Amino acid sequence: MSFEQAWEGFAYNIEKVCELQATEPAVADVVSGRYPAADCLMAVCGRAQDSGTRIIERTQPAGAVRPDFTVKDLLLFLGTNALLARAVADTAPVARRRQVAFLLDGLSAETAQEAISVVPLTPQRMYDVMGRLAAP
Repeated sequence: MSFEQAWEGFAYNIEKVCELQATEPAVADVVSGRYPAADCLMAVCGRAQDSGTRIIERTQPAGAVRPDFTVKDLLLFLGTNALLARAVADTAPVARRRQVAFLLDGLSAETAQEAISVVPLTPQRMYDVMGRLAAP
């Protein structure tokens, strides 16, 4: 897979998931694990996380996405994007697209300057954070 193909696929996926979070609130609930007691929903959440992992694993070897980006980083972004999408839905719906553009610009391995010194969250911390983000 070429850099261009990998980057275009990655960016398209991120943009579409973020768009779905804004237009279909249930998608935001699935990605963020908003209802941890709902076994079926959590199974879908797990599949969404697996999909995110596969996308990152395919794009990093092609040199498209910075090597220090992890699925936990993606999930944290998607969790905050869900909150932003809800907050701006009625007043400034394009604001979330600007944030997605900034994220994508910062994730390109082509333009990355250096590795980020802050380590990604552990699985337990990620679970705790996502639970707090998703709390009603």
